[in-house]
Amino acid sequence: MDQLRRSLLEAPIIEKGDYEYFVHPISDGVPMLEPGLLREIVIRIIRKADLEDVDKIVTPAAMGIHISTAVSLMTDIPLVVIRKRQYGLDGEVSLSQQTGYSENDMYINDVSAGDRVLVLDDVLSTGGTMCAVLDALKSTGADVVDTVAVIKKAGPNELDDTDHHVKTLINVAVEDGEVVIVDEDGDD
Repeated sequence: MDQLRRSLLEAPIIEKGDYEYFVHPISDGVPMLEPGLLREIVIRIIRKADLEDVDKIVTPAAMGIHISTAVSLMTDIPLVVIRKRQYGLDGEVSLSQQTGYSENDMYINDVSAGDRVLVLDDVLSTGGTMCAVLDALKSTGADVVDTVAVIKKAGPNELDDTDHHVKTLINVAVEDGEVVIVDEDGDD
C-alpha cells in the first residue's frame, strides 16, 4: 500500500465549515488518479473482500464508481451504481444520505431480495452514506456479503452502534491540517 499511504500523506486539507476534508484522487478525482494507485487499491480490495458467491457490486455515486468499475472488470461481477437521480423504475429504493458536509437523496435500482452484494466505497468518514446504503439494501432483502471502504477517517461514525461492519484498506486521521496514518492495514 505504498502508493496509497504516500498519496494520503501528501494530500492537501481544506475546510468545509467545521469539517477538515482531505483532497485525494480516490475520494475527489483531484489531483489526477494515477493508474498504479488504482491498481494497488483494486488488488488489495480483491484480496481483502469476501467475493465468494457475490452477484453484484454496489457503490454510491460518484467517487466509488471508478474503484468499483475496476473491481468489476477484474472479477466479472456486475456493477450497480446508487444514483443521486430518481428514475422511477420498478423496484427503485430511495435513501437519505447525510455526510459531514452535505445531505442528499439517493436511489438504488437493480438490487432485489436474495441478491448477494459487495458494497464498495471510497471513504468512510461520518458513516452517514454507508449506514444509509446498508440499511436500504437490508430493506430490499439483499444479502450484504461484505462491505469495503478504501480509506477510513478515524473517529466516531454512525456505524459504531450498529451491526454493520466495514473493512477498510487504510485508516487515517486529520491532525493539525495534515493526514496522519492511524492503521496502514485498515480494518478487517
